[in-house]
Amino acid sequence: MADIVDIAVSNDAFKTLVAAVQAAGLVETLKSPGPFTVFAPTDEAFAKLPPGTITTLLQNIPQLARILTYHVVPGKLTKAELAKLGTVTSVEGSPIKINCDHGFEVKNATVLAADIDADNGVIHVIDTVILMG
Repeated sequence: MADIVDIAVSNDAFKTLVAAVQAAGLVETLKSPGPFTVFAPTDEAFAKLPPGTITTLLQNIPQLARILTYHVVPGKLTKAELAKLGTVTSVEGSPIKINCDHGFEVKNATVLAADIDADNGVIHVIDTVILMG
């Protein structure tokens, strides 16, 4: 098996996420033993952001890192475990609401693929970049 970063790098849907993680200096962290639960936005999710947002974030590394760490939760949490919890706290420190009443939603994002197993955690693929607040 591979770690979270290796899985993201090997998937063409995560080019923007991988570039953002590299720019923010989070590769080492996400390659560490963890475990982590990552809500991974696809390139299409990043494309939904207002024009210029990604460029602005790449010029503001602390803000980029905050947004990226908001997509990471300590521990290896499957869809079933997340559904029981209802709310989890991100590495960034803010709460993330989980809703499994109709499908699987993380805050305002729909989970496209759940429970992708990695050596150091689990990935849930989301269709929208989630933001604090």
